[in-house]
Amino acid sequence: MAGEGPTLITSVQRAFRLMEAVGAHEGGAPAKQLARETGLPLATAYHLLRTLTHDGYLRKLDDGSFVLGDKLGTLHAGGREQARLSHIRPALASLRDDLSAAAYLTFYEDGEIRVAEIVDSPRAPRVDLWVGFEDAAHATALGKCVLRELGDEARDEYLSRHHLADLTPRTVTGRSELLRRLETSPLPPAVTDMEEYSLGTFCVAVPVLRGQTLGSLGVSLRVNRLSSINQVRDRLIPAANRVTRALSLTI
Repeated sequence: MAGEGPTLITSVQRAFRLMEAVGAHEGGAPAKQLARETGLPLATAYHLLRTLTHDGYLRKLDDGSFVLGDKLGTLHAGGREQARLSHIRPALASLRDDLSAAAYLTFYEDGEIRVAEIVDSPRAPRVDLWVGFEDAAHATALGKCVLRELGDEARDEYLSRHHLADLTPRTVTGRSELLRRLETSPLPPAVTDMEEYSLGTFCVAVPVLRGQTLGSLGVSLRVNRLSSINQVRDRLIPAANRVTRALSLTI
């Protein structure tokens, strides 16, 4: 009917009220106190507290008190990362529109090279990520850009843990040849892959930084646009500088 408000899930509201009450007590609080503070029946509070504890959002101490659990820390960290990325999405979108190419951002974290963001559109579709990126860094401009910037020890350690899989007839699968190509990139500071990950597609990437964390910014294009590769590099470099500056403001 007109004028009705949104449908709300009462049990979800109660669970959040309980977590807020728990968070208000640095040393935790017992179920009876939490039920009283939230206005919940004790049986309902017990049920929700057990559920939240089972799923890791709360933790029950030996004295019976409840404190916030590790899962909330994970959510908080994810929220910070989303907020950080929201500051650089406009730069990625501008790059996408400027080059009519999907834009990608990666970071080297915990010994792996991971995609942090992809900004594409129907006119600038992303490449089909048919092989997980963590298993294909050697075949992508984004991954190779990070590998080139890593120190020798970190690069050797990374390559010792990752098989250089043959993804297309153009993929470099020999470690010595891969290192040679990294050292002799024809478009420094940009790194390319020429149909090494996906036939019909080439990619260009340049380094970015988030504090001390190394990453790369790149775009993917169809090979019929290969003649524009120098223009692509020249647009990528200032875009990477903008992304690095924006990331530095959110650390």
